[in-house]
This record gives sequence, C-alpha cells and structure tokens, in this order.
Amino acid sequence: MNNEKERALIVGVNLNNDAHFAEAVAEIKNLAIACDLEPVGEVLQNLASIHTAHYVGSGKVEEIRLLIEDEAIDVLVFEDELSPTQMRNLGNLLGVEILDRTRLILEIFARRAKTREAKSQVEVANLKYILPRLRESNQDFNRQRGGGVKNRGSGETKLELDRRKIESKIADLEKELKNIALDRGNRRKRRQQSGVPIVALVGYTNAGKSTLMNNLVQKYQNSQDKLVFEKDMLFATLETAVRKLQFENGSRILLLDTVGFINKLPHHLVRAFHSTLEEITEASLLLHVVDYHNPHYQKHLEVTNATLAAIGAGHIEQIIVHNKIDLIADLAPSCQPSQVNLSAKNDLGFTELIEQITGKLFNANQTYQLLLGHHESQIITNLKASGAILELAYVDTGILIVARLSNADALRYEKFIIPPALNS
Repeated sequence: MNNEKERALIVGVNLNNDAHFAEAVAEIKNLAIACDLEPVGEVLQNLASIHTAHYVGSGKVEEIRLLIEDEAIDVLVFEDELSPTQMRNLGNLLGVEILDRTRLILEIFARRAKTREAKSQVEVANLKYILPRLRESNQDFNRQRGGGVKNRGSGETKLELDRRKIESKIADLEKELKNIALDRGNRRKRRQQSGVPIVALVGYTNAGKSTLMNNLVQKYQNSQDKLVFEKDMLFATLETAVRKLQFENGSRILLLDTVGFINKLPHHLVRAFHSTLEEITEASLLLHVVDYHNPHYQKHLEVTNATLAAIGAGHIEQIIVHNKIDLIADLAPSCQPSQVNLSAKNDLGFTELIEQITGKLFNANQTYQLLLGHHESQIITNLKASGAILELAYVDTGILIVARLSNADALRYEKFIIPPALNS
C-alpha cells in the first residue's frame, strides 16, 4: 500500500498589500497538512484585484504550469475560494486537481465529523458547494465522506448525479437535520429550566478550548469518562459537548465546548452548522479562548467576534482567556476585569478564571424590573427555576417582573428591562 502524500503547491493573491496575508498563507499550508497533503512550494502574487478568469495573472498561470512539471505537483491549493469559472479554466489549462480554501475546509470537516449530525451537516455544505460547479468543472468532487485526496469516498456525490438529485439529497439531509435540531432544542429547554447558567467556550480553531474544558471537568466533576477529544490540530472538535461543573463554593454551571472558528469560514458550513452554533446564543457567559502565544491572536479575536455577531451571540458577555502562557517567557498567571492569563495544558491560572466566572454569574446580582409579553412563558420559567423572581404581576401591557439578575442575565434579557426613569 502506497502511503506517500500528494504533493501540493500553494497559490495565493495578496490584495492591496494585506497586512495579514503572510498569516493567511501559513494557515492554508496548515490546512493542507491537516488534509494529509505535503506542501512543497508556493506561488504568490500582489494584485489590486483578482483575475476574473484565472484568479492569478496569465504569467503566474504559466509559472504554475512549469512548477507542476518540474516539482511533480499533484494538487493545487488556493488560499481563497475560487469561482466555478476560475475552477474550470484552471483545470483545463493545468490538468491537475484543484482545491480552494473552502473545499479544503470542507474536506477537513468531513474527516473530523463523528456523529450522524456532524456528518450530515458537512454533507449539506459540501453538496451546496458542488451544486453551482456541476456544469463548470470536470473534476471529481466526491470527497465529503472523509476518504481523503487519494480515496474519493463512498460515491454519493459523483459528478454524474444531476442537479435535481443533488437538490433532493440536500432536502432530505436538511429534513433530517431539522428533526435533530428539534431534539437539540428540547434538550436546551430542559437545561434552561434547570436554572443552571450556561458558559460556552468559543474561539479560533486550535486555541485550546477542549484542553481547557477537560481540565475544568477533571477539577470540578472528577469524571474521566466525561472528557472530550483534544489534539493539537485544526478543527479537532466538531460536536458540541455539555458538562455540568460544581465549584468549591457550591455554585454550578453547564460548560459548553463548541467548534472552533477560522478566517473565511465557508458560509455553507456556517449555515449547515446553524443548529449547533445556536447553542452558543443561549449562553449566559462566553469564555473566549485565545492562543496568546500566536503573534496573530488579535486577528483571531476579531474573526471570532465577527462570527459570534453573525450567529446572534455578539451581545453575550465575555471573559477573554489568554491561553498557552506557558509558551511565553516571564508571563505568569494573572487577571483583570473580563480577562485571564492562563495555561490550560499546565494547570496555571484556574483559580483566577473561576473567580471571574463566579463573580460574573453569581456575585453581582442586582434588582431589575422587566416587562415581558404574555407569550414569553419560557423566560418566566427560566427565571423561576433560578430563583431570580421577587415579584410578578399581570398588567395590560404584559407581565411585570421584579427580579435579581446577574450581569450576564441582565445582558441576556436587556430588551425586557425597564429603564429606571420609566420604573413606576
């Protein structure tokens, strides 16, 4: 059996001297490696705008063609998403397999998916990527099952399937996912009714979220069988995991581990994983985990915050967790308001983190008046379960409630809070 990796040539365009271009190229190389490819060279070009027909200029296309011959290149990996026309033109001219950024991320997600839900989510995203490219491309797109670049997989999306069959397959998968989402919603309602606040781990891929979660589980649940998968690789976690933790002071939280984000995360994936990502929007607090050792951590913060805003979670209060401080000389665990420096791997800074979590969720409760619509019964149920309601009255305009809320819940229910000037 030949296990030799396919040789990949990285191709990228730096538009208008983008300051983050070098990081983007490094990231696409890591994505290629995660897909079991061997990057052996790169062709980069500075442009004011993308070439409509070939992504790069004609001179670069010729340079790529010569490198394919000289370096025995098997696959071209493009740093950005290619249009169907660009994919077709480059395929006709160069005669090798072409993967753009979106295709590469889809492939990695397919390999990492373990549950039926995750596999179906990736398959939907994959089919929606294929659909507009059916007429334009003569490549084999059958990669969504995680079979790899050499092994094309199970055959469910072979090019000979026509548009109607693919659309029918998408409809069937989305129906299945809708049913799974209903079950997920029921579980989420039960969690809300428990009155235990939800804390979600979010962040750029490979920031250390799963390592942080496992360390917290070991400390505050003492259960090895509740640990989640962790590995130093991109997108190690696709499935959402929820664990109940009880701190030494008796307060409890539900800790939620989520899929990592990445720059230019394919929109098909974001839509396909909507029900999974929706879990984040129900959190009272976000632990925004950052690889503080990465020189581009600020950009990673921005990408994650932009994705959170896109899924409707941008308003939720955050604690910024600067992780991997063990890799930074002379940096000790520390904290300031809404920020903690720690090492999840080396068990440093956890006391400070727990103080921040409990302080935001349990120690800063204030009294508020809320006016809810008569249909907002679930919110009332949640507030009753947590013991937050002090007074409740039915009035003509809705349901008037006096409740003690944490900072996180005050933000969560902000649109229902009556400003002090309007209090009666």
